[in-house]
Amino acid sequence: MPTILITGAASGLGWQLARAYHGQGCNLLLTDINAGGLSARVNELGAERVIGLAGDITDQLLHQQLLQACVERFGGLDVLINNAGITHRSPAMQTDPAVLRKVMAVDYQAPVELTLSALTLLHQSRGQIIAIGSMAGWMPVLGRAGYCAAKSALGQFFEVLRAEATRDGIRMLLVYPSFLDTPIDQNALGGNGLPAQHGRSTIGNVRGADWMAAQIIQAQQQGRQRLFPDRGSWLASLLWRIAPGFYYNKMSARFAAEMD
Repeated sequence: MPTILITGAASGLGWQLARAYHGQGCNLLLTDINAGGLSARVNELGAERVIGLAGDITDQLLHQQLLQACVERFGGLDVLINNAGITHRSPAMQTDPAVLRKVMAVDYQAPVELTLSALTLLHQSRGQIIAIGSMAGWMPVLGRAGYCAAKSALGQFFEVLRAEATRDGIRMLLVYPSFLDTPIDQNALGGNGLPAQHGRSTIGNVRGADWMAAQIIQAQQQGRQRLFPDRGSWLASLLWRIAPGFYYNKMSARFAAEMD
């Protein structure tokens, strides 16, 4: 059975992916910064084919521990899912640079470094990398400057890596969801680094994490390279490129509360 490593697996999309892959009989290595939540999830699935290893995904020591556990417990790694993420809701001019650094560290630097460390194992298994990006990496969203920048960097890095890793037999699926009903927005940071005090504005439909997980697994089974699950957001990204002035007017009206 394949071995799947999922980051940010204690809740939201990561947890729904863990449930789905566990139902297929896969071996799972789950990680999350929420140690208590992760332990509860491992107990819920049962420990026979599941390992939970809590820690900060920006810590390179955790990366080494995760990959070592893959080898020692399951003999290797077949699929790496870079899912862990963090966001903020705050105008760029009112955001502490430390918040921007934190968002970039979690959403871009951590998945890049973990992936680079995992390439040897993935080459041995002719495995796959699944990176959870965002439509915010394709179009600007008010109040999310740091998140947009991090997801844009993530997408560009993995699109380049795809061409290079293909020569080693490693496949790549990049996922570009829109707004999901997951804890990433419930736990969004404000400009001062504390929890954001205002609700989020959205574009298009807000989908459930279980729906998104099913879309990802279907795309993986179909051998797709990219997944744009929300057609409305994909069309909005095209509008940004075709008529940026019109897009800005619409976005500014829709996200006016983000500027207060």
